[in-house]
Amino acid sequence: MSQKPDEHFIYKVIQGENNAYAVLVDRYKHMVYSLALKIVKNREDAEEIGQDTFLKAYNALNEFKGQSKFSTWLYKIAYYRSLDYLKKNKRRVDTTKIDISEEYNIASMDDALDLMDVKERAEIIKHAIQELAVDDAVLITLYYFETLSMAEISKVMEIPPNTIKVRLFRARKRLAKILEIKLEQEIIHSYGR
Repeated sequence: MSQKPDEHFIYKVIQGENNAYAVLVDRYKHMVYSLALKIVKNREDAEEIGQDTFLKAYNALNEFKGQSKFSTWLYKIAYYRSLDYLKKNKRRVDTTKIDISEEYNIASMDDALDLMDVKERAEIIKHAIQELAVDDAVLITLYYFETLSMAEISKVMEIPPNTIKVRLFRARKRLAKILEIKLEQEIIHSYGR
């Protein structure tokens, strides 16, 4: 994959070199698909949203002003396309919340994670994130896995940065609780009672 910045390829596409868009699609297809999947929770729907996102971005490329990174702009399109898809299909975002009234034993969670191999940890974390409410899962994914800043996430979700910070803190606490439960189940399963 080319190391040239996104702006190079955006300029080429605007100048009529449509094949340059393939580099941008290749660069961000996993990111867009992952975000859509977190929201719609269905692979086929996420793929359709991904295609729709890239088509909309391509058609609106002249409107991209570079005030944020291209990836942030693309995330925003994917985020709203996913929400639109749910509305169109009369599906609701899963808003089931986890009770966060108790404190979590993070040290024991870290110790338990240390005992597992990397693949097991990744799988448990992936399943735990899927149990979060959509907005929490999106926040965790954008911040930790796509490494967007609070300001970039704020632009994607159109929420003030301070609100993002508070929601991310709460999402981490919910994720910690889910992980603690999953790890306890894994330990019981592995070692018996």
